Parts: sequence; structure tokens; C-alpha cells
Amino acid sequence: MPLKTKNMRFINKRMVLTICLFTLASGAIYAQEIIKDSVKAVKNISNIRQKIDGVIATVGDYNILDSDIDKSFLEISSQGGSVKDISRCQMLGKLLEDKLYAHQAVQDSIVVTDAEVKSKMDEQLNYMVEQLGSMDKVVKYFKKANEEDFKTDLAEIIKLNKLTSEMQKKIVDAVEITPEEVRNFFKKIPAAELPMFGAELEVAQIIVAPKVSPEDKQKVIDKLKEFKKEVQEGSSFATKAVLYSQDPGSSSNGGFYKMNKKTPFVKEFKDVAFSLGEGEISEPFETDFGFHIIYIEKIRGQDVDLRHILLIPSVTEQSLKDAKERISLIKKKIEDKGVSFADAARTESDEKETRANGGLLVNPKTQDTHFELTKMDPSLYAQVSNLKEGEISLPLIDTDQSGKKKYKLIMVTNKIEEHTADYSKDYIKIKALALKEKQINAIAKWSEEKIKETYIKINGQYRDCPFTNNWLKK
Repeated sequence: MPLKTKNMRFINKRMVLTICLFTLASGAIYAQEIIKDSVKAVKNISNIRQKIDGVIATVGDYNILDSDIDKSFLEISSQGGSVKDISRCQMLGKLLEDKLYAHQAVQDSIVVTDAEVKSKMDEQLNYMVEQLGSMDKVVKYFKKANEEDFKTDLAEIIKLNKLTSEMQKKIVDAVEITPEEVRNFFKKIPAAELPMFGAELEVAQIIVAPKVSPEDKQKVIDKLKEFKKEVQEGSSFATKAVLYSQDPGSSSNGGFYKMNKKTPFVKEFKDVAFSLGEGEISEPFETDFGFHIIYIEKIRGQDVDLRHILLIPSVTEQSLKDAKERISLIKKKIEDKGVSFADAARTESDEKETRANGGLLVNPKTQDTHFELTKMDPSLYAQVSNLKEGEISLPLIDTDQSGKKKYKLIMVTNKIEEHTADYSKDYIKIKALALKEKQINAIAKWSEEKIKETYIKINGQYRDCPFTNNWLKK
């Protein structure tokens, strides 16, 4: 959640704990064992590396090699991250944490499928090749003998990271917070240390989408039916998704998504997905995004692995012209006091998600209607930054990542100046802070308990590392 603080020691004292994790593509590392600067590092720890790459630590069924530390440094550097302030002891601590999460994930029967690993690996390989120029250069950069060895190592890293993240998610998802706990959390903050929330806006919009002709709709329906027939005859659904799908969020991964009934997909998509059996392909169906077909790859209890292809019907210049004319008439009617912006949104807007709420946008990060100016999406900021409260923008043409065009009107419905946290006005933000602290404490308690229960061994001079966690069980 976007916020500024005067003094947040009451929260930050344990912020070395985190619910995030380092992944190959992230370019950053977050962990308990990235120790604060005030902790003195072991002198000359870089000299303790063995000439023969040996096992320096064991967590459950997982071994950690001395070279694994070097790999982790290389992974961070390859994504532009800085490693100058991270010691080998700190990196080992992070690896110990990852192995503990992964070991427990296996014990808890958490499954990471080959399809998930392949999807993530394809995404990362595409990124690496784009950055370095070719697969040969990628293999050389990571000092691997050949492409096969590199892909094998990468798959192992991805699977470990996925097990780690799924275990962390399981821990924090089980954490809930009551209104009484939120109230007590707020009361314990000294007045001088209350957080400051930056200037915020509430924004509403009216969307007018250009009409698509029945003929153009039928073209994409027929194309999707053709794809389905070809897949049933042996073609690869994933390959077709890469080549033809207009969904920017999944096309590079062969249209792959992992979802359950809580996953925030539109209702029409979820209804179709959960009506299919394993191995089935849907008929073409429509959502606000366009037309889809879904292929169910795997069903595991409440979780579904699926692939989909999205096609968006083309829009004529005349349709765009008609949409602009329609939204201009809506703007004039509002300005002439014939209808309020909120009522016009309810009756005229083509956006289902905001229509019922008078066009008010919901911040996806905080799940409330407030957008902090300094943290706002740059494209939205450009559209609202010069608007006064109650002022309506000119008709704006908006093009999403898939190339779909629509017209919109935007109005700033409320401006909130920078202010000290107020319990009643900022309850949602305060609740999020309270929940974050409770999750951090849950992670800390879980780690403490599992370290006691799990076989852990640290070898050689790495036993002298100033770990934050009690890995040595002293």
C-alpha cells in the first residue's frame, strides 16, 4: 500500500522478515537473512570457499553447495541487481530459508506441475535471450557447458522458487485479522509515529466502447472453432496461443493460467473454465475482453491448470467515430446538468466493473477507491493530474495492451490532501498495515518452529556466520 511514514519503528523492527522471495526474474532479494547494516559481517568470509565444491549446508532433503551462493549472486547481477552489500553469509541465510520453505512444501503435499515450470521457464528464457541476444550467449553468461545443462538447472531453480512461494502463500493466506485487532494495532502506535498518507484522489470514469459488427464477431468465432478442430486433430494448443492469442498476460506462456474459484477472473471466463473436464476444449465464448476458447490441462482439487486463446474482433473507423460522438453527447448532458456523472456512468458506461458504483475506480493494490498521486499508474496520472475536483476530462481514446480501443471520460470526484493517519477515514490502509504485521509475525513463528523440527546442518566456517535465524539451534 502506498504510504509515507514519519517514523515506523513499530512496524519496521521486524521488516527483515518478509513474505516475498527472490526469483530469477525479479532482480531483487528479500529475506530475513539479508541482515541489517548494523550487524557486523564475518571477517574474510569470501576466503572460506572450498577448492572442491562441497556441501556447505543441508536442510531436510536439500543440500546447498558453495557454488549455489555464487549462482545466486550471478542471478541477481544478471537482472541488474546490486550485490555489493550482500555477504556470502547473508546469501547462505537466504538459501537456507528457501530450502526450509521448499522442504516443508513437499511435506505438506504442495504440487508444482511440469507445465507451471515450463511456462515460467519459457518466459524467463525469452527475456534472457532478448537481453543478451541469443541462447548461446545466455548459456555462456551463466557459465554452463551447454543449453541442456542450463535448462535443467533453470528448471530446478524455478521449481524450488515456486515451492517456496506456494509455502509462503499458504502461511500468510491462513492469517486473518479482526476489527478489534486493527483497533488495538492503531492504539499502540505513539502519536508522534503515526504514518503519513500522501495526497490522494478518487476517480470515476465512463467508458464507451466502439460497436463491433456481427460479421466481425463471426470471423473470430470461426477462427477459434478452427483452432479447436486443429488441436483435436493433434496440433499444439500452447503453440497456437503463442502465435495468435491477443492476451498480453499469457500469450508468451502458451496461454497458461493456474486458477481456482477465488482467482480474480471475470465471471464468464470462470464459469466456462469450471464447467469443463480435464482435456476438454470449450466452444468460443465472449467476455468484455473479446472471444476465447479454453483448454483444461489439469484439475487438482480446487485448482485448475488451463490454457486459453483470446481473439479481439476488429473495429472499423466508423465505429470509433460513432463511439466518440456518443461519449461527447454524454459529456454535454452532464455539463448541462441533465444528469450527474455517477448516474450517467450507471446508465451509459460500457464498463461492467465500475458501472454499478457510479464509475468509481478501485485501486487494485489497496482495494479501496483512493489513489495516492505519487504511486498512481503513470497513464492514469497523466489523465487526471491537471483536473480540478469535479472537472470532467475531454473524451480520451484509450488503447489497452492487446490493442483494443475505447473512449472514456474521467472525473476527479474527491481530492484528499496529505494527512496523518485517521482511524475512521483510513481504516482500510490501517487494516492492511495491521494484517501485514500479523503476517510477518506468523512467518517468524512458523520459521522458528520448523527450524526446530527440521534436520539442519551447516558445515565449516559458515558456522561462524551471524545468522538472524537460529539455524545452528544454539
